[in-house]
Amino acid sequence: MNINKTQNGSELVIALEGRLDTTTAPQLEAEIKSAIEGINALVFDFEKLDYISSAGLRVLLATQKIMNKQGTMVIRKVNETINEVFEVTGFSDILTIE
Repeated sequence: MNINKTQNGSELVIALEGRLDTTTAPQLEAEIKSAIEGINALVFDFEKLDYISSAGLRVLLATQKIMNKQGTMVIRKVNETINEVFEVTGFSDILTIE
């Protein structure tokens, strides 16, 4: 999985490419923890994300809890497959998906 971060002031955009699964979730978690300080708008770009597992969902949920305290979190450009995962798991009710 490729992780591309772009910071503009207090906004951070994280674009993911590939698969977010048990193998890659710890890498994403570490990237978020190192970059989230002082961020009040976090945007995930899922345009090139092909797959998300429960481990990836756990990272998103943990990140959402952090961002609830310090700002907003939005997920953009979600494909049908991942959107279906969000709907089946109830994450579409928890996360802000555009």
